[in-house]
Amino acid sequence: MQRRKVNRQNRSLNYTLPCPIGGLNMRDSLGQMKESDAIVMDNYFPGETKVSLRKGYVRYVVTGKPVHTLVEHKAESGLNRFFAFCDNELWDVTSKSSPEKLADNFTNDKWQTVQFKNRLFAVNGADVPQTYVIEDSGEGVWKNAEFTGDGLIPASLVNVTSSKQRLWFVEKNSMKAWYSENAAEVQGKLLCFDMSTIARDGGSLVAIASWTQDGGMGIDDLTVFITSEGEALVYSGANPNSAEDWKLRGVYRVGRPIGYRCILQYQGDVVLVSVDGYLPLSKALPLNSANNSQISFSDKIRGLVLERTALSQDKFGWQPFIYNRGGYALFNVPINQSFEQHVVNLNTGAWCRFTNIPALCWGLYQNRAYFGMHDGIMLFDESYADELNPIEGHIEQAYSSLGITAMKKLQLLNPRTKAFNPFALTLYANADFADDSQPFVENIGNDSTDRTFWNEAKWSSLSAPSGTKWAVLKGVIRSQWIGTSATGLKFSLVFKTKTKGNAIEWYGTDCRFEQGSGFL
Repeated sequence: MQRRKVNRQNRSLNYTLPCPIGGLNMRDSLGQMKESDAIVMDNYFPGETKVSLRKGYVRYVVTGKPVHTLVEHKAESGLNRFFAFCDNELWDVTSKSSPEKLADNFTNDKWQTVQFKNRLFAVNGADVPQTYVIEDSGEGVWKNAEFTGDGLIPASLVNVTSSKQRLWFVEKNSMKAWYSENAAEVQGKLLCFDMSTIARDGGSLVAIASWTQDGGMGIDDLTVFITSEGEALVYSGANPNSAEDWKLRGVYRVGRPIGYRCILQYQGDVVLVSVDGYLPLSKALPLNSANNSQISFSDKIRGLVLERTALSQDKFGWQPFIYNRGGYALFNVPINQSFEQHVVNLNTGAWCRFTNIPALCWGLYQNRAYFGMHDGIMLFDESYADELNPIEGHIEQAYSSLGITAMKKLQLLNPRTKAFNPFALTLYANADFADDSQPFVENIGNDSTDRTFWNEAKWSSLSAPSGTKWAVLKGVIRSQWIGTSATGLKFSLVFKTKTKGNAIEWYGTDCRFEQGSGFL
């Protein structure tokens, strides 16, 4: 019996693809990712309903030398001060127009700091600990911290924090912690707490943190000691001098910490920057009273983090940083001769990456974010350019079958975006896990005939190019079908922008395609 060929009339189908609010995913295979995730997500931040291009930075202060420490003193009067350590110098950078050099006799500029009882304390493992205090006259001054202790070499103190109304210090290259003899003391005698007999894997003490837990009976603060070999020694109680009050809750295995700035404290939880990722202790340690962290594990970007820690764990620059104004936590990461930032939405747990931000360190002043770089300080999250340079955004969305598992020919795309000013976009689709890369070419002000502009070209499914570059009108959400050409079972949208002086938001993309026809 001869089979009869039947022509089926192809009809176009529509599918609305959400923008990648699920953020960067470097954990799941390409075939298993949710379509709301992203394979690449650089300089776009995943919000609850949209993704937004990050803001840029502007010059704040020129020091002429690298800045490795930024710290704010929060005064009871509200007259806060902002300080920067660069090379062997200490600067007051409260005023952008008139920064003042306060000292130039330090050994290095990699200080760890804490504010306790209206004083700043700073240690670096090489110089005598420093403190900033408001004197009776109302004037603030930096001076040597006045601490003594049996066997203590003050210049060997390399990290500092506060827990249970006491200052705690870490002695460099040892298992010794030093703490205030009495609660609330800001000077005087320090007592030694040696953990060499408790830590099972050896190494040295790196950091100390106060960990607040809500077990249903009120607030219970724990003190956590982190060693270089990845052990967390957890103690309850407030007085290390009392055997009845000070008790070891457990010794737990965690990832090996990276650097002395490996602790992020946020809403009672402690996040550890380790070779295994960014780990909230509330999720990493098996304590019954552990609360639920507001910061997710970095498991979803584990591949990226492990790649970076393998290459750069010994480099200076790793630093976690909470930026409440932006709604995210930021993890500064040194790579080769530059830096990148791994950024997580504090509300949704979605991740992205910031690039082209040369941050040696981060600091807050008046709730604004600043970073130190090779010759000064930048104000971040300001303007829509990176010091007059364009901000380049790059998203590769996870593959989607567009609601139908059959073979399809993608014809038209309708990306819904919003922007203040015109901008240029490269948009195309990769089919069936292809890794095609089309370079970005800025089209604004260019009359080349091989580029197309928003609402200027006429499209057909037969002649449309595989990618298009177009500009949008400011301040409105645009809805305009534009042409593309790709055939396959699944598609990944690639969304690249390059702009300055502009805010861009992406809400989603309508897709029109033809389903493949068959034979009877």
